[in-house]
Amino acid sequence: MNWWKKLKKNPLAQIGAVLLLIFYLTAIAAEFVAPYDPYVSQPDGSLLPPTQIYWRNQETGEFIGPHVYPTTQGAVDLETGDRLLKVNYQEPSPLTLFVRGDEYKLWGLIPGDVHLFGTLGPAKFNLIGTDDQARDQFSRLVHGARISLFIGLVGITISFPLGTIVGGISGYFGGVVDSILMRLVEVLMTIPSIYLLVTLTLILPAGITSAQRFLLIVVITSFVSWSGLARVIRGQVLSIKQREFVQAARSMGANPFYIIVRHVLPQTATYIIIAATLSVPGFIVAESVLSLIGLGIQQPDPSWGNMLSLSTNASVLLLQPWLVWPPALLIILTVLAFNLLGDGLRDALDPRSVQR
Repeated sequence: MNWWKKLKKNPLAQIGAVLLLIFYLTAIAAEFVAPYDPYVSQPDGSLLPPTQIYWRNQETGEFIGPHVYPTTQGAVDLETGDRLLKVNYQEPSPLTLFVRGDEYKLWGLIPGDVHLFGTLGPAKFNLIGTDDQARDQFSRLVHGARISLFIGLVGITISFPLGTIVGGISGYFGGVVDSILMRLVEVLMTIPSIYLLVTLTLILPAGITSAQRFLLIVVITSFVSWSGLARVIRGQVLSIKQREFVQAARSMGANPFYIIVRHVLPQTATYIIIAATLSVPGFIVAESVLSLIGLGIQQPDPSWGNMLSLSTNASVLLLQPWLVWPPALLIILTVLAFNLLGDGLRDALDPRSVQR
């Protein structure tokens, strides 16, 4: 467990691991964390800014603890473009934890009617405001994490076993097998991934949902994105197959595929773990880019990418910045966290790396 001790001495890797743990646990428990249904609009509640929290009753001045007031949109200020808010100060709604709300399901998952926080009263607590369809932005951000975070895990689950096996077979057998497989790898490496993604989004059936469409895209691209990993694994296997324990297994008549799976590929586990950690951000960014340009997850399904698509409107950046910065910040933090964790794993697992 020497690698674990090294990893614990790396504060940046620990920060990355903690961030990812928080993000993934939040995504898994989205029905509990999110206070509202991400698909339901609030009456007269479009483009509301983050709800202001009060501690004293605005009419009597009495201290009553954290609470909010029912807020709706009013008229638009023609000079500044700001939307005036209508706040009903006669109905304070206390903020509290573990609130029982409306029961709902997302994609047929386990329903939940208890939420981490909420209000006791008619007012809604929109932590980071509402979008143009009057849906709670925080709830959509939490539920959108399921697609944006887990899409990368689906990608490496498909591409890494395939790349590892192809690279292992190519490096171990060599000769004609190696030549054929490496030529296939070189062909796949010449395919520009972004153009492939755009093409796939245009030719997929129109009747499927946006989540199904993007899952198909990830599955298909995973089958062509293993080429780089296969080349690296091949190079490592060329060296590993000359070692004594592999020669001993071969001399005892062990099956070649048994030797590859049982003795050779486990020696590449260090690189595979590091590479997998560093590859997940690529899938997350791909989802964000495709959804940003309208080719990925489509409304009303939430994802960080299509929530970020509002940034293409300059007026939103100026007048409703709460719609853009939260998903952008989460994408940046997730990619950074994976990179920090990957660097920490590389330093801890690779004996040739120099500890900084």
